[in-house]
Parts: sequence; structure tokens; C-alpha cells
Amino acid sequence: MKFTSAAHAFVFRKGPPFLFGAALCLAALFTAAHAQEKDDVIRVDTELAAFEVTVTDRDGRPIRDLKAGDFRVFEDGVERPVDFFQPIRKQDENRPLSVVFAVDVSGSMTAVEMQKLQTALRSFIQRLADYNSYFSVMSFGMEVKTLQSLTNRSDKLEKTLDRLLHDGDGLSTHAYDAVDDAIRMLRKKSPPRIKDQLPKRTVVVITDGFPVGDTVSPKTVIERANEAETSVYAVILPSYSRLQGNGKPLLTPLEVSGLIDKTGGRSFYANEKSYEPLFKALAEEITASYALAFYPDEKNRTDGKFHEVRIEAGRSVVKQNRNGYRMKP
Repeated sequence: MKFTSAAHAFVFRKGPPFLFGAALCLAALFTAAHAQEKDDVIRVDTELAAFEVTVTDRDGRPIRDLKAGDFRVFEDGVERPVDFFQPIRKQDENRPLSVVFAVDVSGSMTAVEMQKLQTALRSFIQRLADYNSYFSVMSFGMEVKTLQSLTNRSDKLEKTLDRLLHDGDGLSTHAYDAVDDAIRMLRKKSPPRIKDQLPKRTVVVITDGFPVGDTVSPKTVIERANEAETSVYAVILPSYSRLQGNGKPLLTPLEVSGLIDKTGGRSFYANEKSYEPLFKALAEEITASYALAFYPDEKNRTDGKFHEVRIEAGRSVVKQNRNGYRMKP
């Protein structure tokens, strides 16, 4: 499947008068578009600060069907209007959902785990079939391999999942290298803007949680994930799903590095009986996602500095794929 860009076009609701007045200066760039939430919309080629967020209640359950008005966005502590908003819906022409699975095939992963994982991944892909979704599969151990580039063809994905059972690769676990390669693929194959849409870009790293032998640092991977507006989720398999004295899972080095938290992702711990409930929960969270964007303060668009952004949705828990932005002068 080959994606095509849309010349960085966006769909917006008309904003406050001062924004609309500025937009008139770009009248040559405007074209009429469809209605969104009963407001008029316009297409604009411009620079925005875009964020991907998931919203959950206090018990961790995803909250769906929120509207733009349910969110508040603060840039360096100053509230900004939400100029662009898109949820993920079950519509073929809606926001693309691009998911790269990075699967640990090192010696620490058992054959039983791999068989259960294969079954769970099939169910996960089928569960997201009603969305505008594309999947890629990578394996990692001593080295990182791309088994299947982004595709929505079920026959290709079936063959790729079969290959996972026979793709063992030594004792090293190059998890950070795998996530880094996955981010590079998403930047190349799933551009930031596709047909007036902001795709949700996600890496799901499936491992025992112990990276070994990586050539790239966690800090660098986090920075690249933030730049690529990509969230990283971790699926920790039973070979390391240990509990602390309080009954909570013991954090793995992968999580302690900040890779999951600082990209807006979440860790899921599998049990030894079945992985399918875990992947069902993962699918629920990934699809309960929203894209928000706003026009940064004018001086912030050219100063080359990092600007902190905080997004709120009432008393709900909001996770952002990055905590701010930096625009190149």
C-alpha cells in the first residue's frame, strides 16, 4: 500500500475573528470543503502545532465521542483555541491509523508465547478492520528486520504473522533500535498529512522488557518519536510480568526510560493464559484517540524554541503524544 500526501492540507472550523482575518491574507490558498460539526470549514496550507491525545476516566477506561469544545489547550500556560479537531471513527475515508508492530524474537521469547501472540495479533488486526487502518510488522533480536511494510491487505499480514514463529534471532534485544526504525518507516510511509487527515501513528513494541545491545539511546528515540508525532505502546509478555509487593507490575527498563510515558503510550502486561483480552484493551485505547491542533502564538512560530503545551478535558485523564513543540525558523 503506497500512501500519497495531500500537500499538507488541513480542514478547519472557522475560528475567532482575529484568526479569520489573518487567514484572509491567504485567500489564494483557500478552497471550499465539507461541513464538520455543522460549522463551515476551509482548507489551509500553514504551520500548526498538532497533538494526538487519548482520554480516560479515573479508572483508565477510554472516553469516546468527545467534541472540540470538551478540550482546553494551553501554550506556555496561555489558553489557545482548538483550530483543528479529528477523532478516529469507523469510516474508510476517515483518519488513517498506522500501526507498526515491533516483535521481540530474541531467545528470551518462548515458543508458547510466540504462538499465543500470533493468535492475539490476528484478532487485533481483525478488530481494527472497520477503521482506515494499515499495519506493518518488524522483528528484532540481534538485528531489526522489516517483515512487512505498511499494508491493509489481510493476505500479506497473514503470511507475515506465520513467519514470526520461525524468525528467532539470538540473545540480544535491540528494542530501541526497532522502535527507531519503526518511527522512520512511519515518517516515510505515513506522512503527517494524508488527504486532509492527520493520521494516528503508533508503534507497538512487544517484548519481555529488557533491551540489550542497542545502538541508539532512549533519549534519541523519544525525541524522534515526538518529532514524528508517534505514540509508543508496550506489550510486556509473561516472561517478565513480575509484580511488586503492592501487586502492581514491576516497571521494565523499557518503561523506566520514559519511552512509553513521554510519547503518550501505555504499557499492557499479558498473563500466561491468553493475550487476546490485552490486545482488545490496546485496540480500545488506540481507537479512542483525538487529533488536536492550534495556531501557535505568532512569535513562537519562528523563534526556534521549545514551547510547552498542556491539554485538558475536564477532570478526565489526558495523555499527549508529546509535551510541546519546536518550530524551525
